[in-house]
Amino acid sequence: MADDASPVPFDRRFRHGVRQHRAILSEVVLAAGVLLSTLAIGYFTPLSQTAPFPTINAGTVQGGTNYNLVFVIVGPIVAIVGAYLVGAYYSARRQFEHLMQTKSKAEFLRNIPELEELLWELTPVDEQRYLDKRADFRMRR
Repeated sequence: MADDASPVPFDRRFRHGVRQHRAILSEVVLAAGVLLSTLAIGYFTPLSQTAPFPTINAGTVQGGTNYNLVFVIVGPIVAIVGAYLVGAYYSARRQFEHLMQTKSKAEFLRNIPELEELLWELTPVDEQRYLDKRADFRMRR
């Protein structure tokens, strides 16, 4: 007899996917911000006369609507948010790896609050590594 389990709701699958691919998503946000800022710089500076920008600028100014004005505002904001996300992820990753290298149960016990706080920034795979390490030290949840 097959399980009659209801399908997982979309919002839960979405949040799990975002957590699972956090590094890639943060890098994409940073790259999008840098791209938008580059497009704005390429329109409003003397670079607008160099190789790729005249073609790009023709595409971003459509029928009297200048999208480059939006890029000036949105580009740096998205780049700053992306830089924060990338920095937060890799900082948490570095601290997590450092704290997980311990061989001592006492030191691991001292670091549990910090490890659990770092897990909010990391992926489900890292959470499983943490639980496996707890099991190795024969600690209850």
